[in-house]
Amino acid sequence: MTQQQKVITIFGTSKAVDDDPVYQQALRIGTALAQNGYIVANGGYGGTMLAAAKGAHLVGGEVIGVTCLAFGRSGANEYVTRQIQTETLPERLNTLVELGNAYIVLAGGTGTLLELAEVWELKNKGFPGTDKPIIIVGPFWQPLIELMASADPGCAGCIRAVEGPDEAIETLKMHF
Repeated sequence: MTQQQKVITIFGTSKAVDDDPVYQQALRIGTALAQNGYIVANGGYGGTMLAAAKGAHLVGGEVIGVTCLAFGRSGANEYVTRQIQTETLPERLNTLVELGNAYIVLAGGTGTLLELAEVWELKNKGFPGTDKPIIIVGPFWQPLIELMASADPGCAGCIRAVEGPDEAIETLKMHF
């Protein structure tokens, strides 16, 4: 990784398969990130992680997969160019957060919710080094954002909601 290259951590469901819209979205995001000189980081396994890694790999991009021994799974998917293996889920999450110069969040389950909550809370509280974009792609998380904003109106300003991959890339370009 050169000084100029930025790492974009992508969070999303591990359950998506080839014909799911969120899988296709992750594939397009991975491709677009690599074409624009970004390094993709994610959890390194299946679903949107595999899709984003595949998209980046197909255009010669670098993909960092942060795996976790506690899951009892084998290694990272075949598109990961550098694997970082962690022992625990908190260590994995901390590594993904630390690697990221920005975060893209796709539809997902409780694991994705945990990842979103971590980066959102760090930014919301203004911790040092948290002036990093959090980009929510698609409408999936919108009800949660609205619910949280009803309790803490300022927290919604920590997140940028976009419709699709092209807008996510444009948001990154504007930030960097």
